[in-house]
Amino acid sequence: MRQHAPAYTPEAASASATGGAGERHSLPALQAKMKRDPEGYETELRQLQRHFESSVFLFRQQAALSSSSSGGGGGETAKELGDLALFLAHVAPFYPNDLADLPDHIGGLLDTNARALPSGLRVHLVQALILLVNRKIVDLEDTMELFMELQVIGDRAVKKLAFSHIVHSIRRMNQKHKNEAKNRKLQGILFKLVQGEEESRAKRAFTILCDLHRRRVWFDDRTANAICDACFHPSSRLMTAAISLLIGYENVEQEDDSDASSEDEASQNPNIILSKEDVYKANHKGTSASKKKKKAKLERVVRSMKRQQRKSNEESGSNYYSPLTYLKDPQGFAEKLFSRLQKCNERFEVRMMMLKVIARTIGLHHLVLLNFYPYLQRYVQPHQRDVTTLLAAAVQACHEMVPPDAVEPLFKQIVNQFVHDRSRPEAIAVGLNVVREICMRIPLMMNEDLLQDLVLYKKSHEKAVSIAARSLITLFREICPSLLVKKDRGRPIDPTARPKAFGETTIASDVPGAELLDEEMSPEGGSDDESDAFDSDDDEVLPSASGTRQSLESLSNKLDASEDHEDEVSGEQDDAEELDEDDSDDDMDELDDDSDVDGDTDASAEDEDEELNDDSENEDSDQEVEDSDEEDKSKGSGSKVQKRKLSDYIGQLDAADASLRALKKLAGAKKAEASTDEAGRIFGDEDFKRIKELKAKKAAKLALVQHGLSKGDTRSVTFKLPSTDELSLKRVDPSELAAHVKRKMTKEERLEMVKAGREDRGKYQARAAIKQKKTGGSSNKQKQHQKRMPLAAKRAKAARSRQEKKTKAKHSGKQFRGRKAWK
Repeated sequence: MRQHAPAYTPEAASASATGGAGERHSLPALQAKMKRDPEGYETELRQLQRHFESSVFLFRQQAALSSSSSGGGGGETAKELGDLALFLAHVAPFYPNDLADLPDHIGGLLDTNARALPSGLRVHLVQALILLVNRKIVDLEDTMELFMELQVIGDRAVKKLAFSHIVHSIRRMNQKHKNEAKNRKLQGILFKLVQGEEESRAKRAFTILCDLHRRRVWFDDRTANAICDACFHPSSRLMTAAISLLIGYENVEQEDDSDASSEDEASQNPNIILSKEDVYKANHKGTSASKKKKKAKLERVVRSMKRQQRKSNEESGSNYYSPLTYLKDPQGFAEKLFSRLQKCNERFEVRMMMLKVIARTIGLHHLVLLNFYPYLQRYVQPHQRDVTTLLAAAVQACHEMVPPDAVEPLFKQIVNQFVHDRSRPEAIAVGLNVVREICMRIPLMMNEDLLQDLVLYKKSHEKAVSIAARSLITLFREICPSLLVKKDRGRPIDPTARPKAFGETTIASDVPGAELLDEEMSPEGGSDDESDAFDSDDDEVLPSASGTRQSLESLSNKLDASEDHEDEVSGEQDDAEELDEDDSDDDMDELDDDSDVDGDTDASAEDEDEELNDDSENEDSDQEVEDSDEEDKSKGSGSKVQKRKLSDYIGQLDAADASLRALKKLAGAKKAEASTDEAGRIFGDEDFKRIKELKAKKAAKLALVQHGLSKGDTRSVTFKLPSTDELSLKRVDPSELAAHVKRKMTKEERLEMVKAGREDRGKYQARAAIKQKKTGGSSNKQKQHQKRMPLAAKRAKAARSRQEKKTKAKHSGKQFRGRKAWK
């Protein structure tokens, strides 16, 4: 049971006044003595405890009688009470039984009279309570609501103290291991405040949640969903703060990517461009010392490129984080936020942020929100404010699970409004870039006529427009080259590539990257066993085919061609049989003449058959067929009257059929054996690690080929089509849609550029003024003019001067009209 404080009397007041000053000056010394000898100072502790309880009782009585903000007892008494509270909080761990009620006294005073207390006393009491929590005399769960209440009373110092105490206490609690039970209780208190209707408390709770989430202390699904649910708070300010936080994660992710890309030497110095010319200069131009330096520099750049490429391949997709990733019901979140967007009357910036969050959620979770695209269509105009941000949201909301019919009106609106001959070049460039990004996500949106019209902008004189059109050509060279005209297709890697139909998925039948292990094992002797097995099977089926060493893929293709030719020959055989049965015996002579012609054509057909089957059949069978052909030719040439027998055809066809079936059976057996080996193989951790290393090495080699530092096929590195997961995680930057667009500068910007160009230049002076200020004597040109002329030159000059004067005097004062005709 708590003991009530003794009644306030004048005697107690005088006793506290006489002894209070001495105690107040000796409190730090007494505190040190009590910590060294707790048992020896129990009497002093009880005396100070009674004095503190009396002061608390006095403050409560005066707060009930008067509502003045000065509190009870004046400033001196308030400072004395604050010092006593701090003193007792410091010695509380040494007297756990005697000071068990101290947290109740301090917490009760703050809970009931926090607004009425003086600012200094309020700060001291909060510090004392924080000290008790840090000493684990009081649990944070019991004081959590009080500290949240102290943040909204209007005292900045107290608000800062309470906020930092909550954050640091929870961080310290989860530093070594996470206590899920305590975390859930504290999260429940903050979640309840965030969902409450009172704006001030909800905002403070939301700030704490965001700070702990940013510091990765509460980095779980519950906190992420609570932050996302704050977007639906009735308060507009809290909703704006939550949406700004979600968008801020996207901006932080982009800044992290730019910082990470600038770590190595090659990316730190943007002037380093690895080209074939640099490699040639490093190896062939300059002295031996300069070439040595160039080679060393190139080696450093190559090492940094390899390291950066491996790092990007290892960490691709793993650094991205956003609370939107851990939504429990992303479809409900997007629909609810979109419904609020349609009804709200917020300012344009807030609605644009809501639009970006909705589009990001749709793209991240591959949602289907069909009403979102007609809503965007109303604002797709070149003169719309922040139109690039709007178009970036439209691109972000497109993915392969969206029906093309739902996005087609928006797609046509973008093309019709931005890409036409009367549009501005910057609008055309933005429109082409948006079309490229949408087609990268939904290739079925593009048709052949529209693509060929858009591709014609590659001849534009505007750099931004031509670059955008060429990027569209590059994309469709990979996705669907058949939509391009022949001159724009170039040399695609897969000429028969087609975009997947709507709803079509690709199911992996093997482990991705397993072929890299096979390629690595093949030069070490892994392919010898296969070749031996191939030889043994060959010997069993066809003893004379021991020299055949062709790949199974080419073998199967040639088998198909041989089967087609076999069908043609069998058709000719049936025609010959029908012809033989229908003809009569009376026309034998004519039949003999025709048979000679038929024999020649059949022989030529057999020759073609032999040429087609040379690669697939063995040498012995070829020899037999050739011998039979020679016999047929000799028979046909020896006796023209004798008719060729169908048995000869049947024998040849049986031999060819036997060899073709044998080879086809062999190819099927080898394929089945390979498939069973791959299906029966179990990959371990070492295999997966090796696959990861081989992928990184392959990517590094492709980077070297792309920069001209290694030999290889450059078609495979010109453009790498990102996967669906990479597109969903990648944030569409509005500035990239307007890349290479020259923005018209304002007058102030032009003046700044002019002034910047004049900084390193001196004050302008005329050339004559510079000559006049010259000191040190005359120049050589002036001295040349001062030289005396020769006598002949003087006479010539005087004669020329007299002639000029005479001519001038003759024509002065009258206009010369020429000589008259009648004189």
